[in-house]
Amino acid sequence: MKDIITIDGPSGAGKSTVSKLLAQKLGYKYLDTGALYRAVAWKIKEENGDPEDEKTLDHIIENIKITLNDDRVMVNGMDVTSKIRTPEIGELSSQVSALPIAREFLYTIQKEIGLKGNIVIEGRDIGSAIFPEAKHKFFLDASAEERGRRRLKELKQRNLETNLETTIEDIKTRDKRDSTRQASPLKRTKDMNYIDTTTLTLEEVVTKIMEALKTP
Repeated sequence: MKDIITIDGPSGAGKSTVSKLLAQKLGYKYLDTGALYRAVAWKIKEENGDPEDEKTLDHIIENIKITLNDDRVMVNGMDVTSKIRTPEIGELSSQVSALPIAREFLYTIQKEIGLKGNIVIEGRDIGSAIFPEAKHKFFLDASAEERGRRRLKELKQRNLETNLETTIEDIKTRDKRDSTRQASPLKRTKDMNYIDTTTLTLEEVVTKIMEALKTP
């Protein structure tokens, strides 16, 4: 099997930034699977659809083309990179990800990209469901409070106003939905390397992963 590194974990654990840095160091490609779900969620919002209605989702899936180009996300030829990074779309994507029809559709895309190899893939079910056979699997975690602080900082940088208490509660709500959904729930498997990032810098997390990759 070509080299695939999977990085799973809850929202705000540092998966995206760590995965990007790791991919750069290794000269690998990087895939943010969350962007795929956000792209579908954005399209549903654009069409004023119900994110939990399978008929709506059927229609969206039949008429959507998602293209990932480096850090850019395109939906039917439109650059939606910044549009999909709002709290609203994040919440909608969490609802969408709970539906088997959405997971089945995006499973094919993720599998096709990943099987090309030499790639770092991050998400919530990559090492547990998409590529359970991958040799190098990691699970990043952090306290809900720390993840809330990180997310609040990101939102403020995008000029999106909220507060810490609300952000932490949103994260806890999403954690519960992601870990209890029927279709491919967020979970840590025994063969994943667990890293608590609460008190670590991004560079320290990447260093830990690089060290683990050297282990036979």
